[in-house]
Amino acid sequence: MDRDSGPRVRVPEQRAPEKPGTADALRFTVLGPVRAWRGSELLSSGSPQQRALLTALLLREGRTATAGELIDAFWGEDPPSQALATIRTYASRLRKILGQDTLVSESGGYAIRIDRGALDLTLAQDLAAEAEKARAAGDRCQARTLINKVLGLWDGEALASVPGPYADNQRTRLEEWRLQLTETRLDLDLEVGCHAEAVSELTALTAAHPLRERLRELLMVALYRSGRQAEALAVYADTRRLLAEELGVDPRPELAQLQQRILRADEELARPADEPAPAPAPLRPAQLPATVPDFTGRSAFVAELGSRLATAEGSVMAVSAVAGIGGVGKTTLAVHVAHQARRHFPDGQLYVDLQGAGARAAEPETVLGSFLRALGTADSAIPDTLDERAALYRSTLDGRRILILLDNAHDAAQIRPLLPGTPGCAALVTSRVRMVDLAGAHLVDLDVMSPEEALALFTRIVGAERVGAEREAALDVVAACGFLPLAIRIAASRLAARRTWTVSVLAAKLADERRRLDELQAGDLAVKATFELGYGQLEPAQARAFRLLGLADGPDISLAAAAALLNLDPHAAEDLLEALVDTSLVESAAPGRYRYHDLVRLYARACAERDEGAAERESALSRLLDFYLATAAGVYALERPGDRLVDHLEPTDHAGLAFADRHAALDWLYTEATNLLACVRQVARPATLRRTVDLLYAALDLGESGANAKQYEAAAVTVREAARECGDPRAESRAVMSLANAHQLAGRFDHADREAEEAMRLAETAQDLLAVSWAANARGIIALYHNRHQDGEAFLNQAIDAFRSDGNRPGEASALCNLSRIHLATGRTGSAITLARSGIEIYDSLGHALRGANGRYALGMALTQSGEFSAATAKLTEALEIFRDSRQRLWEGMALFRLAEVEIASGQPAQAAQYAELALTVLRGIGGEWRRGNVLTVLGRALAGIGQTGRAQVCWNEALGIYDDLAAPEADGVRSLLTSISAH
Repeated sequence: MDRDSGPRVRVPEQRAPEKPGTADALRFTVLGPVRAWRGSELLSSGSPQQRALLTALLLREGRTATAGELIDAFWGEDPPSQALATIRTYASRLRKILGQDTLVSESGGYAIRIDRGALDLTLAQDLAAEAEKARAAGDRCQARTLINKVLGLWDGEALASVPGPYADNQRTRLEEWRLQLTETRLDLDLEVGCHAEAVSELTALTAAHPLRERLRELLMVALYRSGRQAEALAVYADTRRLLAEELGVDPRPELAQLQQRILRADEELARPADEPAPAPAPLRPAQLPATVPDFTGRSAFVAELGSRLATAEGSVMAVSAVAGIGGVGKTTLAVHVAHQARRHFPDGQLYVDLQGAGARAAEPETVLGSFLRALGTADSAIPDTLDERAALYRSTLDGRRILILLDNAHDAAQIRPLLPGTPGCAALVTSRVRMVDLAGAHLVDLDVMSPEEALALFTRIVGAERVGAEREAALDVVAACGFLPLAIRIAASRLAARRTWTVSVLAAKLADERRRLDELQAGDLAVKATFELGYGQLEPAQARAFRLLGLADGPDISLAAAAALLNLDPHAAEDLLEALVDTSLVESAAPGRYRYHDLVRLYARACAERDEGAAERESALSRLLDFYLATAAGVYALERPGDRLVDHLEPTDHAGLAFADRHAALDWLYTEATNLLACVRQVARPATLRRTVDLLYAALDLGESGANAKQYEAAAVTVREAARECGDPRAESRAVMSLANAHQLAGRFDHADREAEEAMRLAETAQDLLAVSWAANARGIIALYHNRHQDGEAFLNQAIDAFRSDGNRPGEASALCNLSRIHLATGRTGSAITLARSGIEIYDSLGHALRGANGRYALGMALTQSGEFSAATAKLTEALEIFRDSRQRLWEGMALFRLAEVEIASGQPAQAAQYAELALTVLRGIGGEWRRGNVLTVLGRALAGIGQTGRAQVCWNEALGIYDDLAAPEADGVRSLLTSISAH
């Protein structure tokens, strides 16, 4: 990376002005080097003085420049005696290049005649004018896009290397305009909620332009909205001190007023300005599922709920909770009412299935994250904790009229954080339980349909002609269904799909299968009886698929996974699944993906318990495990070529998927993450234990990336406990090693050390060379974090020997790179560089991109300490790009952190601050507090380097609090930094 380019931030794509006409049309740029093109051919613009003439004429935008004006532009008040002749010579040369029709002589002067779109400056001016209009009309997103296009036209310094006083003045003017545009763009960033992303850029800009108060003001707002109030106030203190020292003045009133608003924790300041801007689609959610076309009856409930929701337009926040047994039509009613009430909620409608009837109800913080994204909140602005997300959610809803449909809630505790807190909004809740403990809610108990409503629903689905001919049989059918809407819908759909059946045939079937009609009146048994009707009409192969697919714990299942579970080829499996979709027993969530309604899944499992032997149930889940293990192993092999781990995994009887490249493989892994880890938790039992823990090993990326770290850790805990119960030291050692890795990545090094020590003991007992080598490698890097360098070196040398014994070259390379860091920490910089390069050489020889990035990361650190800053930047930048490409957010953030360290060491604090800010954003919620403390420490050093000592103190105080809580030795260093800055 170019040393002056700084970290990669949101820089718009640079491009030349659009060609205004034919392929050989002339076009020019002045927002950078002054250049001319004819079509795609770059023309020679001659000497610097000749480019100065071209510049002066282009900036006149077609107006004639007299000879006297051009002489002043070139030489100011002291022109040479041959100035006029020199001007004519340059003009003649340019005319030969550009053509007589382009450079014309008139009235004793010269002019360039070109289309307006042929000059990047005029194109920029037109785009900027459009942006102003869009902003004035309230379309902030369009204005932001247009200004980004304007800024993208710059290619470095305007009029670069053009001599003369005129060029100097114009260069200053254009740079000021560029800064004003940047300020406007950043202002728009804050208005649309991209405050966290803006902090990094604003930090760099305030370092480059320390006396520009508007930038300081924007930085204060961005920090405040990012939850960094103390830093925002420190910016004001730094600005006041700087202005007093440099200019002897106080900050402008706007800046002082902003400080007071931050001190008051002004809620209005905490969110984007309220403008009448047309919001983009995500800011006006329309998430309601489609209402059924044959909605029938329930008129009293529709009127009651509709009236209640309409009151939300007034002075209260309406909450209505609909309760009833499964299958009674709660969701159908709620969705229908919500659609009718949409006109009362012009700002949008949110919907979520809370999965309250399942074993794992949706977590409120997860739902809040989804809702905030739907409302336009950037990922980086979404807090980590439930309370913070709930507070931001309520703030986001304030002043808006939005309907929230919370479907299938588990209990009142689950939905309380999801309720809006202000008038104008309303929540409609469905649940199998009555929410008597939900304060202020309007409770509605939904019972079965009346016989008339039930018959009307049956008729709408089956057809009036068939029902009219057998009215009594139809009444028998709906009575046998217990008047449950879901049961009626399933029965009617079956009859509608079978034209050869009469209603009497269906009634006879129901009578025969409903000898225990009392079951229809008792909770879930009523639902089970309803599903029995649909299940009994399935073909044998369909029924088997229905039973077995319901065994899998994941929220949905892919076609490939379903085929493996059923032991069928994908085409046969797809035929069965689509048939089940047609019967409404299975839903198609997306092409090639299928899911059960939670109640249907419970019924499917009950059928499997009743109709399948234990051996077949176990075999089905074993085949699913085989599929996930074989496919994950293939992903691992593509990501880590030459790694022997795949050779140490338990064999599988069923093949997995093959991928054309590593990107497709990673797409599969992250798409299937939740299902894969659910499978690990579900089948962690004796017969499948070893394959289960091996699946954790093969899916290591899910733990390392940070995206699925918590789920991965929970799965590792489950498998470890299962292995302990089984007394299998090999399985337990691998499970404990997975857990140690999860702790290490989360920054819990004491826990990680204990688990890794236990994993090594168990692995040695089991004579598991794979686990021994991994455990030794892990203990070495953990010892580094604990500053136990002698222990760490011993462990890593042990790991190197173990990996070599196993012929595991990538493992050896990993241990070599880790050993490089031990050498670096103990002052052996030269050997640290050698070790890191040895590791990289192994990785590169195997085509091992991801782990090669880890090697470059280690080498970059060593090169930094040796003072080879350009080389360190190059290696760390290579690593950063690979980490991004591999979706390794944790390591992406750490690479940015190390780049910040390089910039600090090389005396570039402004760029260091930019890198550190980006690292904080990427590492939000992952990597643990210790790593966050490290980044804050470096950010503080960078801020102190650019004169923002107040912000530096805030960062160091926060880092000190983290280190003290962890009893980390880094606390002493931060105290020294705070002492040194206080002394000044």
